[in-house]
Amino acid sequence: MRLIIGNKNYSSWSLRPWLLMKHAGLKFEEIRIPLFTESTAAQLAEYSPSLKVPVLIDQGDTIWDSLAIMEYISERHMKNTGWPEDPIARAVGRSSAAEMHSGFFAIRNQLPMNCRADLKVPLTSDVRKEVDRIEAIWTELREEFHSYGPWLLGEFSIADAMFAPMVVRFSSYQVDLNDICERYMDHLLSDPYMEQWLREGRNESEVIDVAEINFRNIE
Repeated sequence: MRLIIGNKNYSSWSLRPWLLMKHAGLKFEEIRIPLFTESTAAQLAEYSPSLKVPVLIDQGDTIWDSLAIMEYISERHMKNTGWPEDPIARAVGRSSAAEMHSGFFAIRNQLPMNCRADLKVPLTSDVRKEVDRIEAIWTELREEFHSYGPWLLGEFSIADAMFAPMVVRFSSYQVDLNDICERYMDHLLSDPYMEQWLREGRNESEVIDVAEINFRNIE
């Protein structure tokens, strides 16, 4: 298997399947293509029909889009354990992941993922509304499934992988959350694979100006 990803410091979509595949104990070749360079499109064209990352190539098949990749990995390589066995937990988890996949554009635009960032950022009203919604999702899931383990649905799942970039953002920009969410964030940030991604992202040399909060008007 080959997983084509972007810069670890910035690419939130790349982090998601990478983290799931690491937790699943899968062996795969990691191909990193720096984004927003003159050669990015040409490099991506070799692997990606959408010219975006991430892309999974497995046994000659090409799968793109983070959530599609993770569903494929769960079905083909994890015996469907990417989601809980319980149908309610699985449905709630999928609902949360789908909401993450298709929403929260104010956070994405105003708080770009940046593993190297470490500053307190004032939140606009639009961003605060979306933060409150994520806080509500995490709180509800942890209160319902805490007895099964420390992750959103108890055991590590696709839901955790989907929200991992938000954990990075909230940590980087020192976003205030309730105690339940802070404990969940601490748990994910102390995960060995998450620590690896953050370490490698911070050590990258590339700088993408549009993803640096210092260059943005956040008022």
